[in-house]
Amino acid sequence: MSNPLIRSLIRTRFLLTSREAASATIRKHAECYGDLAGRFGSESAMEPITVPPMIGVDPEMRGWSFFQILEHNAIVNRSITAMVEALSLGKEPSGAALINPKTDVFPKGLSGSEQVEAFHSSVEDHLAMIARLPSLRGTDERPHPVFGPFDAHKWHCMFGLHLGLHLHQARKILSLLHK
Repeated sequence: MSNPLIRSLIRTRFLLTSREAASATIRKHAECYGDLAGRFGSESAMEPITVPPMIGVDPEMRGWSFFQILEHNAIVNRSITAMVEALSLGKEPSGAALINPKTDVFPKGLSGSEQVEAFHSSVEDHLAMIARLPSLRGTDERPHPVFGPFDAHKWHCMFGLHLGLHLHQARKILSLLHK
């Protein structure tokens, strides 16, 4: 997704989004994942299902189970949280903030029902941290692998956008399971 128009639209959208609106999007998406978790059975949530090509879902991510999506999201959520916190506090990002998006975001193959709680915790930890931070806008920036340099606010907005992309995938998996 290196399309300059899409890149510009996403960046503009994030500029026009308030911290509160970004947090509300995150909460809404997390609730949707919780609803989906209740609709999958434990067995079906572990079953890898290949979805058709979709925006934001790389080809190597298309054959995941619902639990693998949750595991992936928890990994990315913790990374974004660490990035937002470091940038907001004027610190150099380190640790979880510095993941390789081509290798470090993939499920480890142990994706089971424990991923529901791991996902939920990653969201709640992020939102609690956001509530304690000073300004997110105008901080130092660090590059997003697709959309370019983000300050802490844009990274916070990216958290919700990322959840939405994989929520679409999770819904598709559920629909394919019930055919």
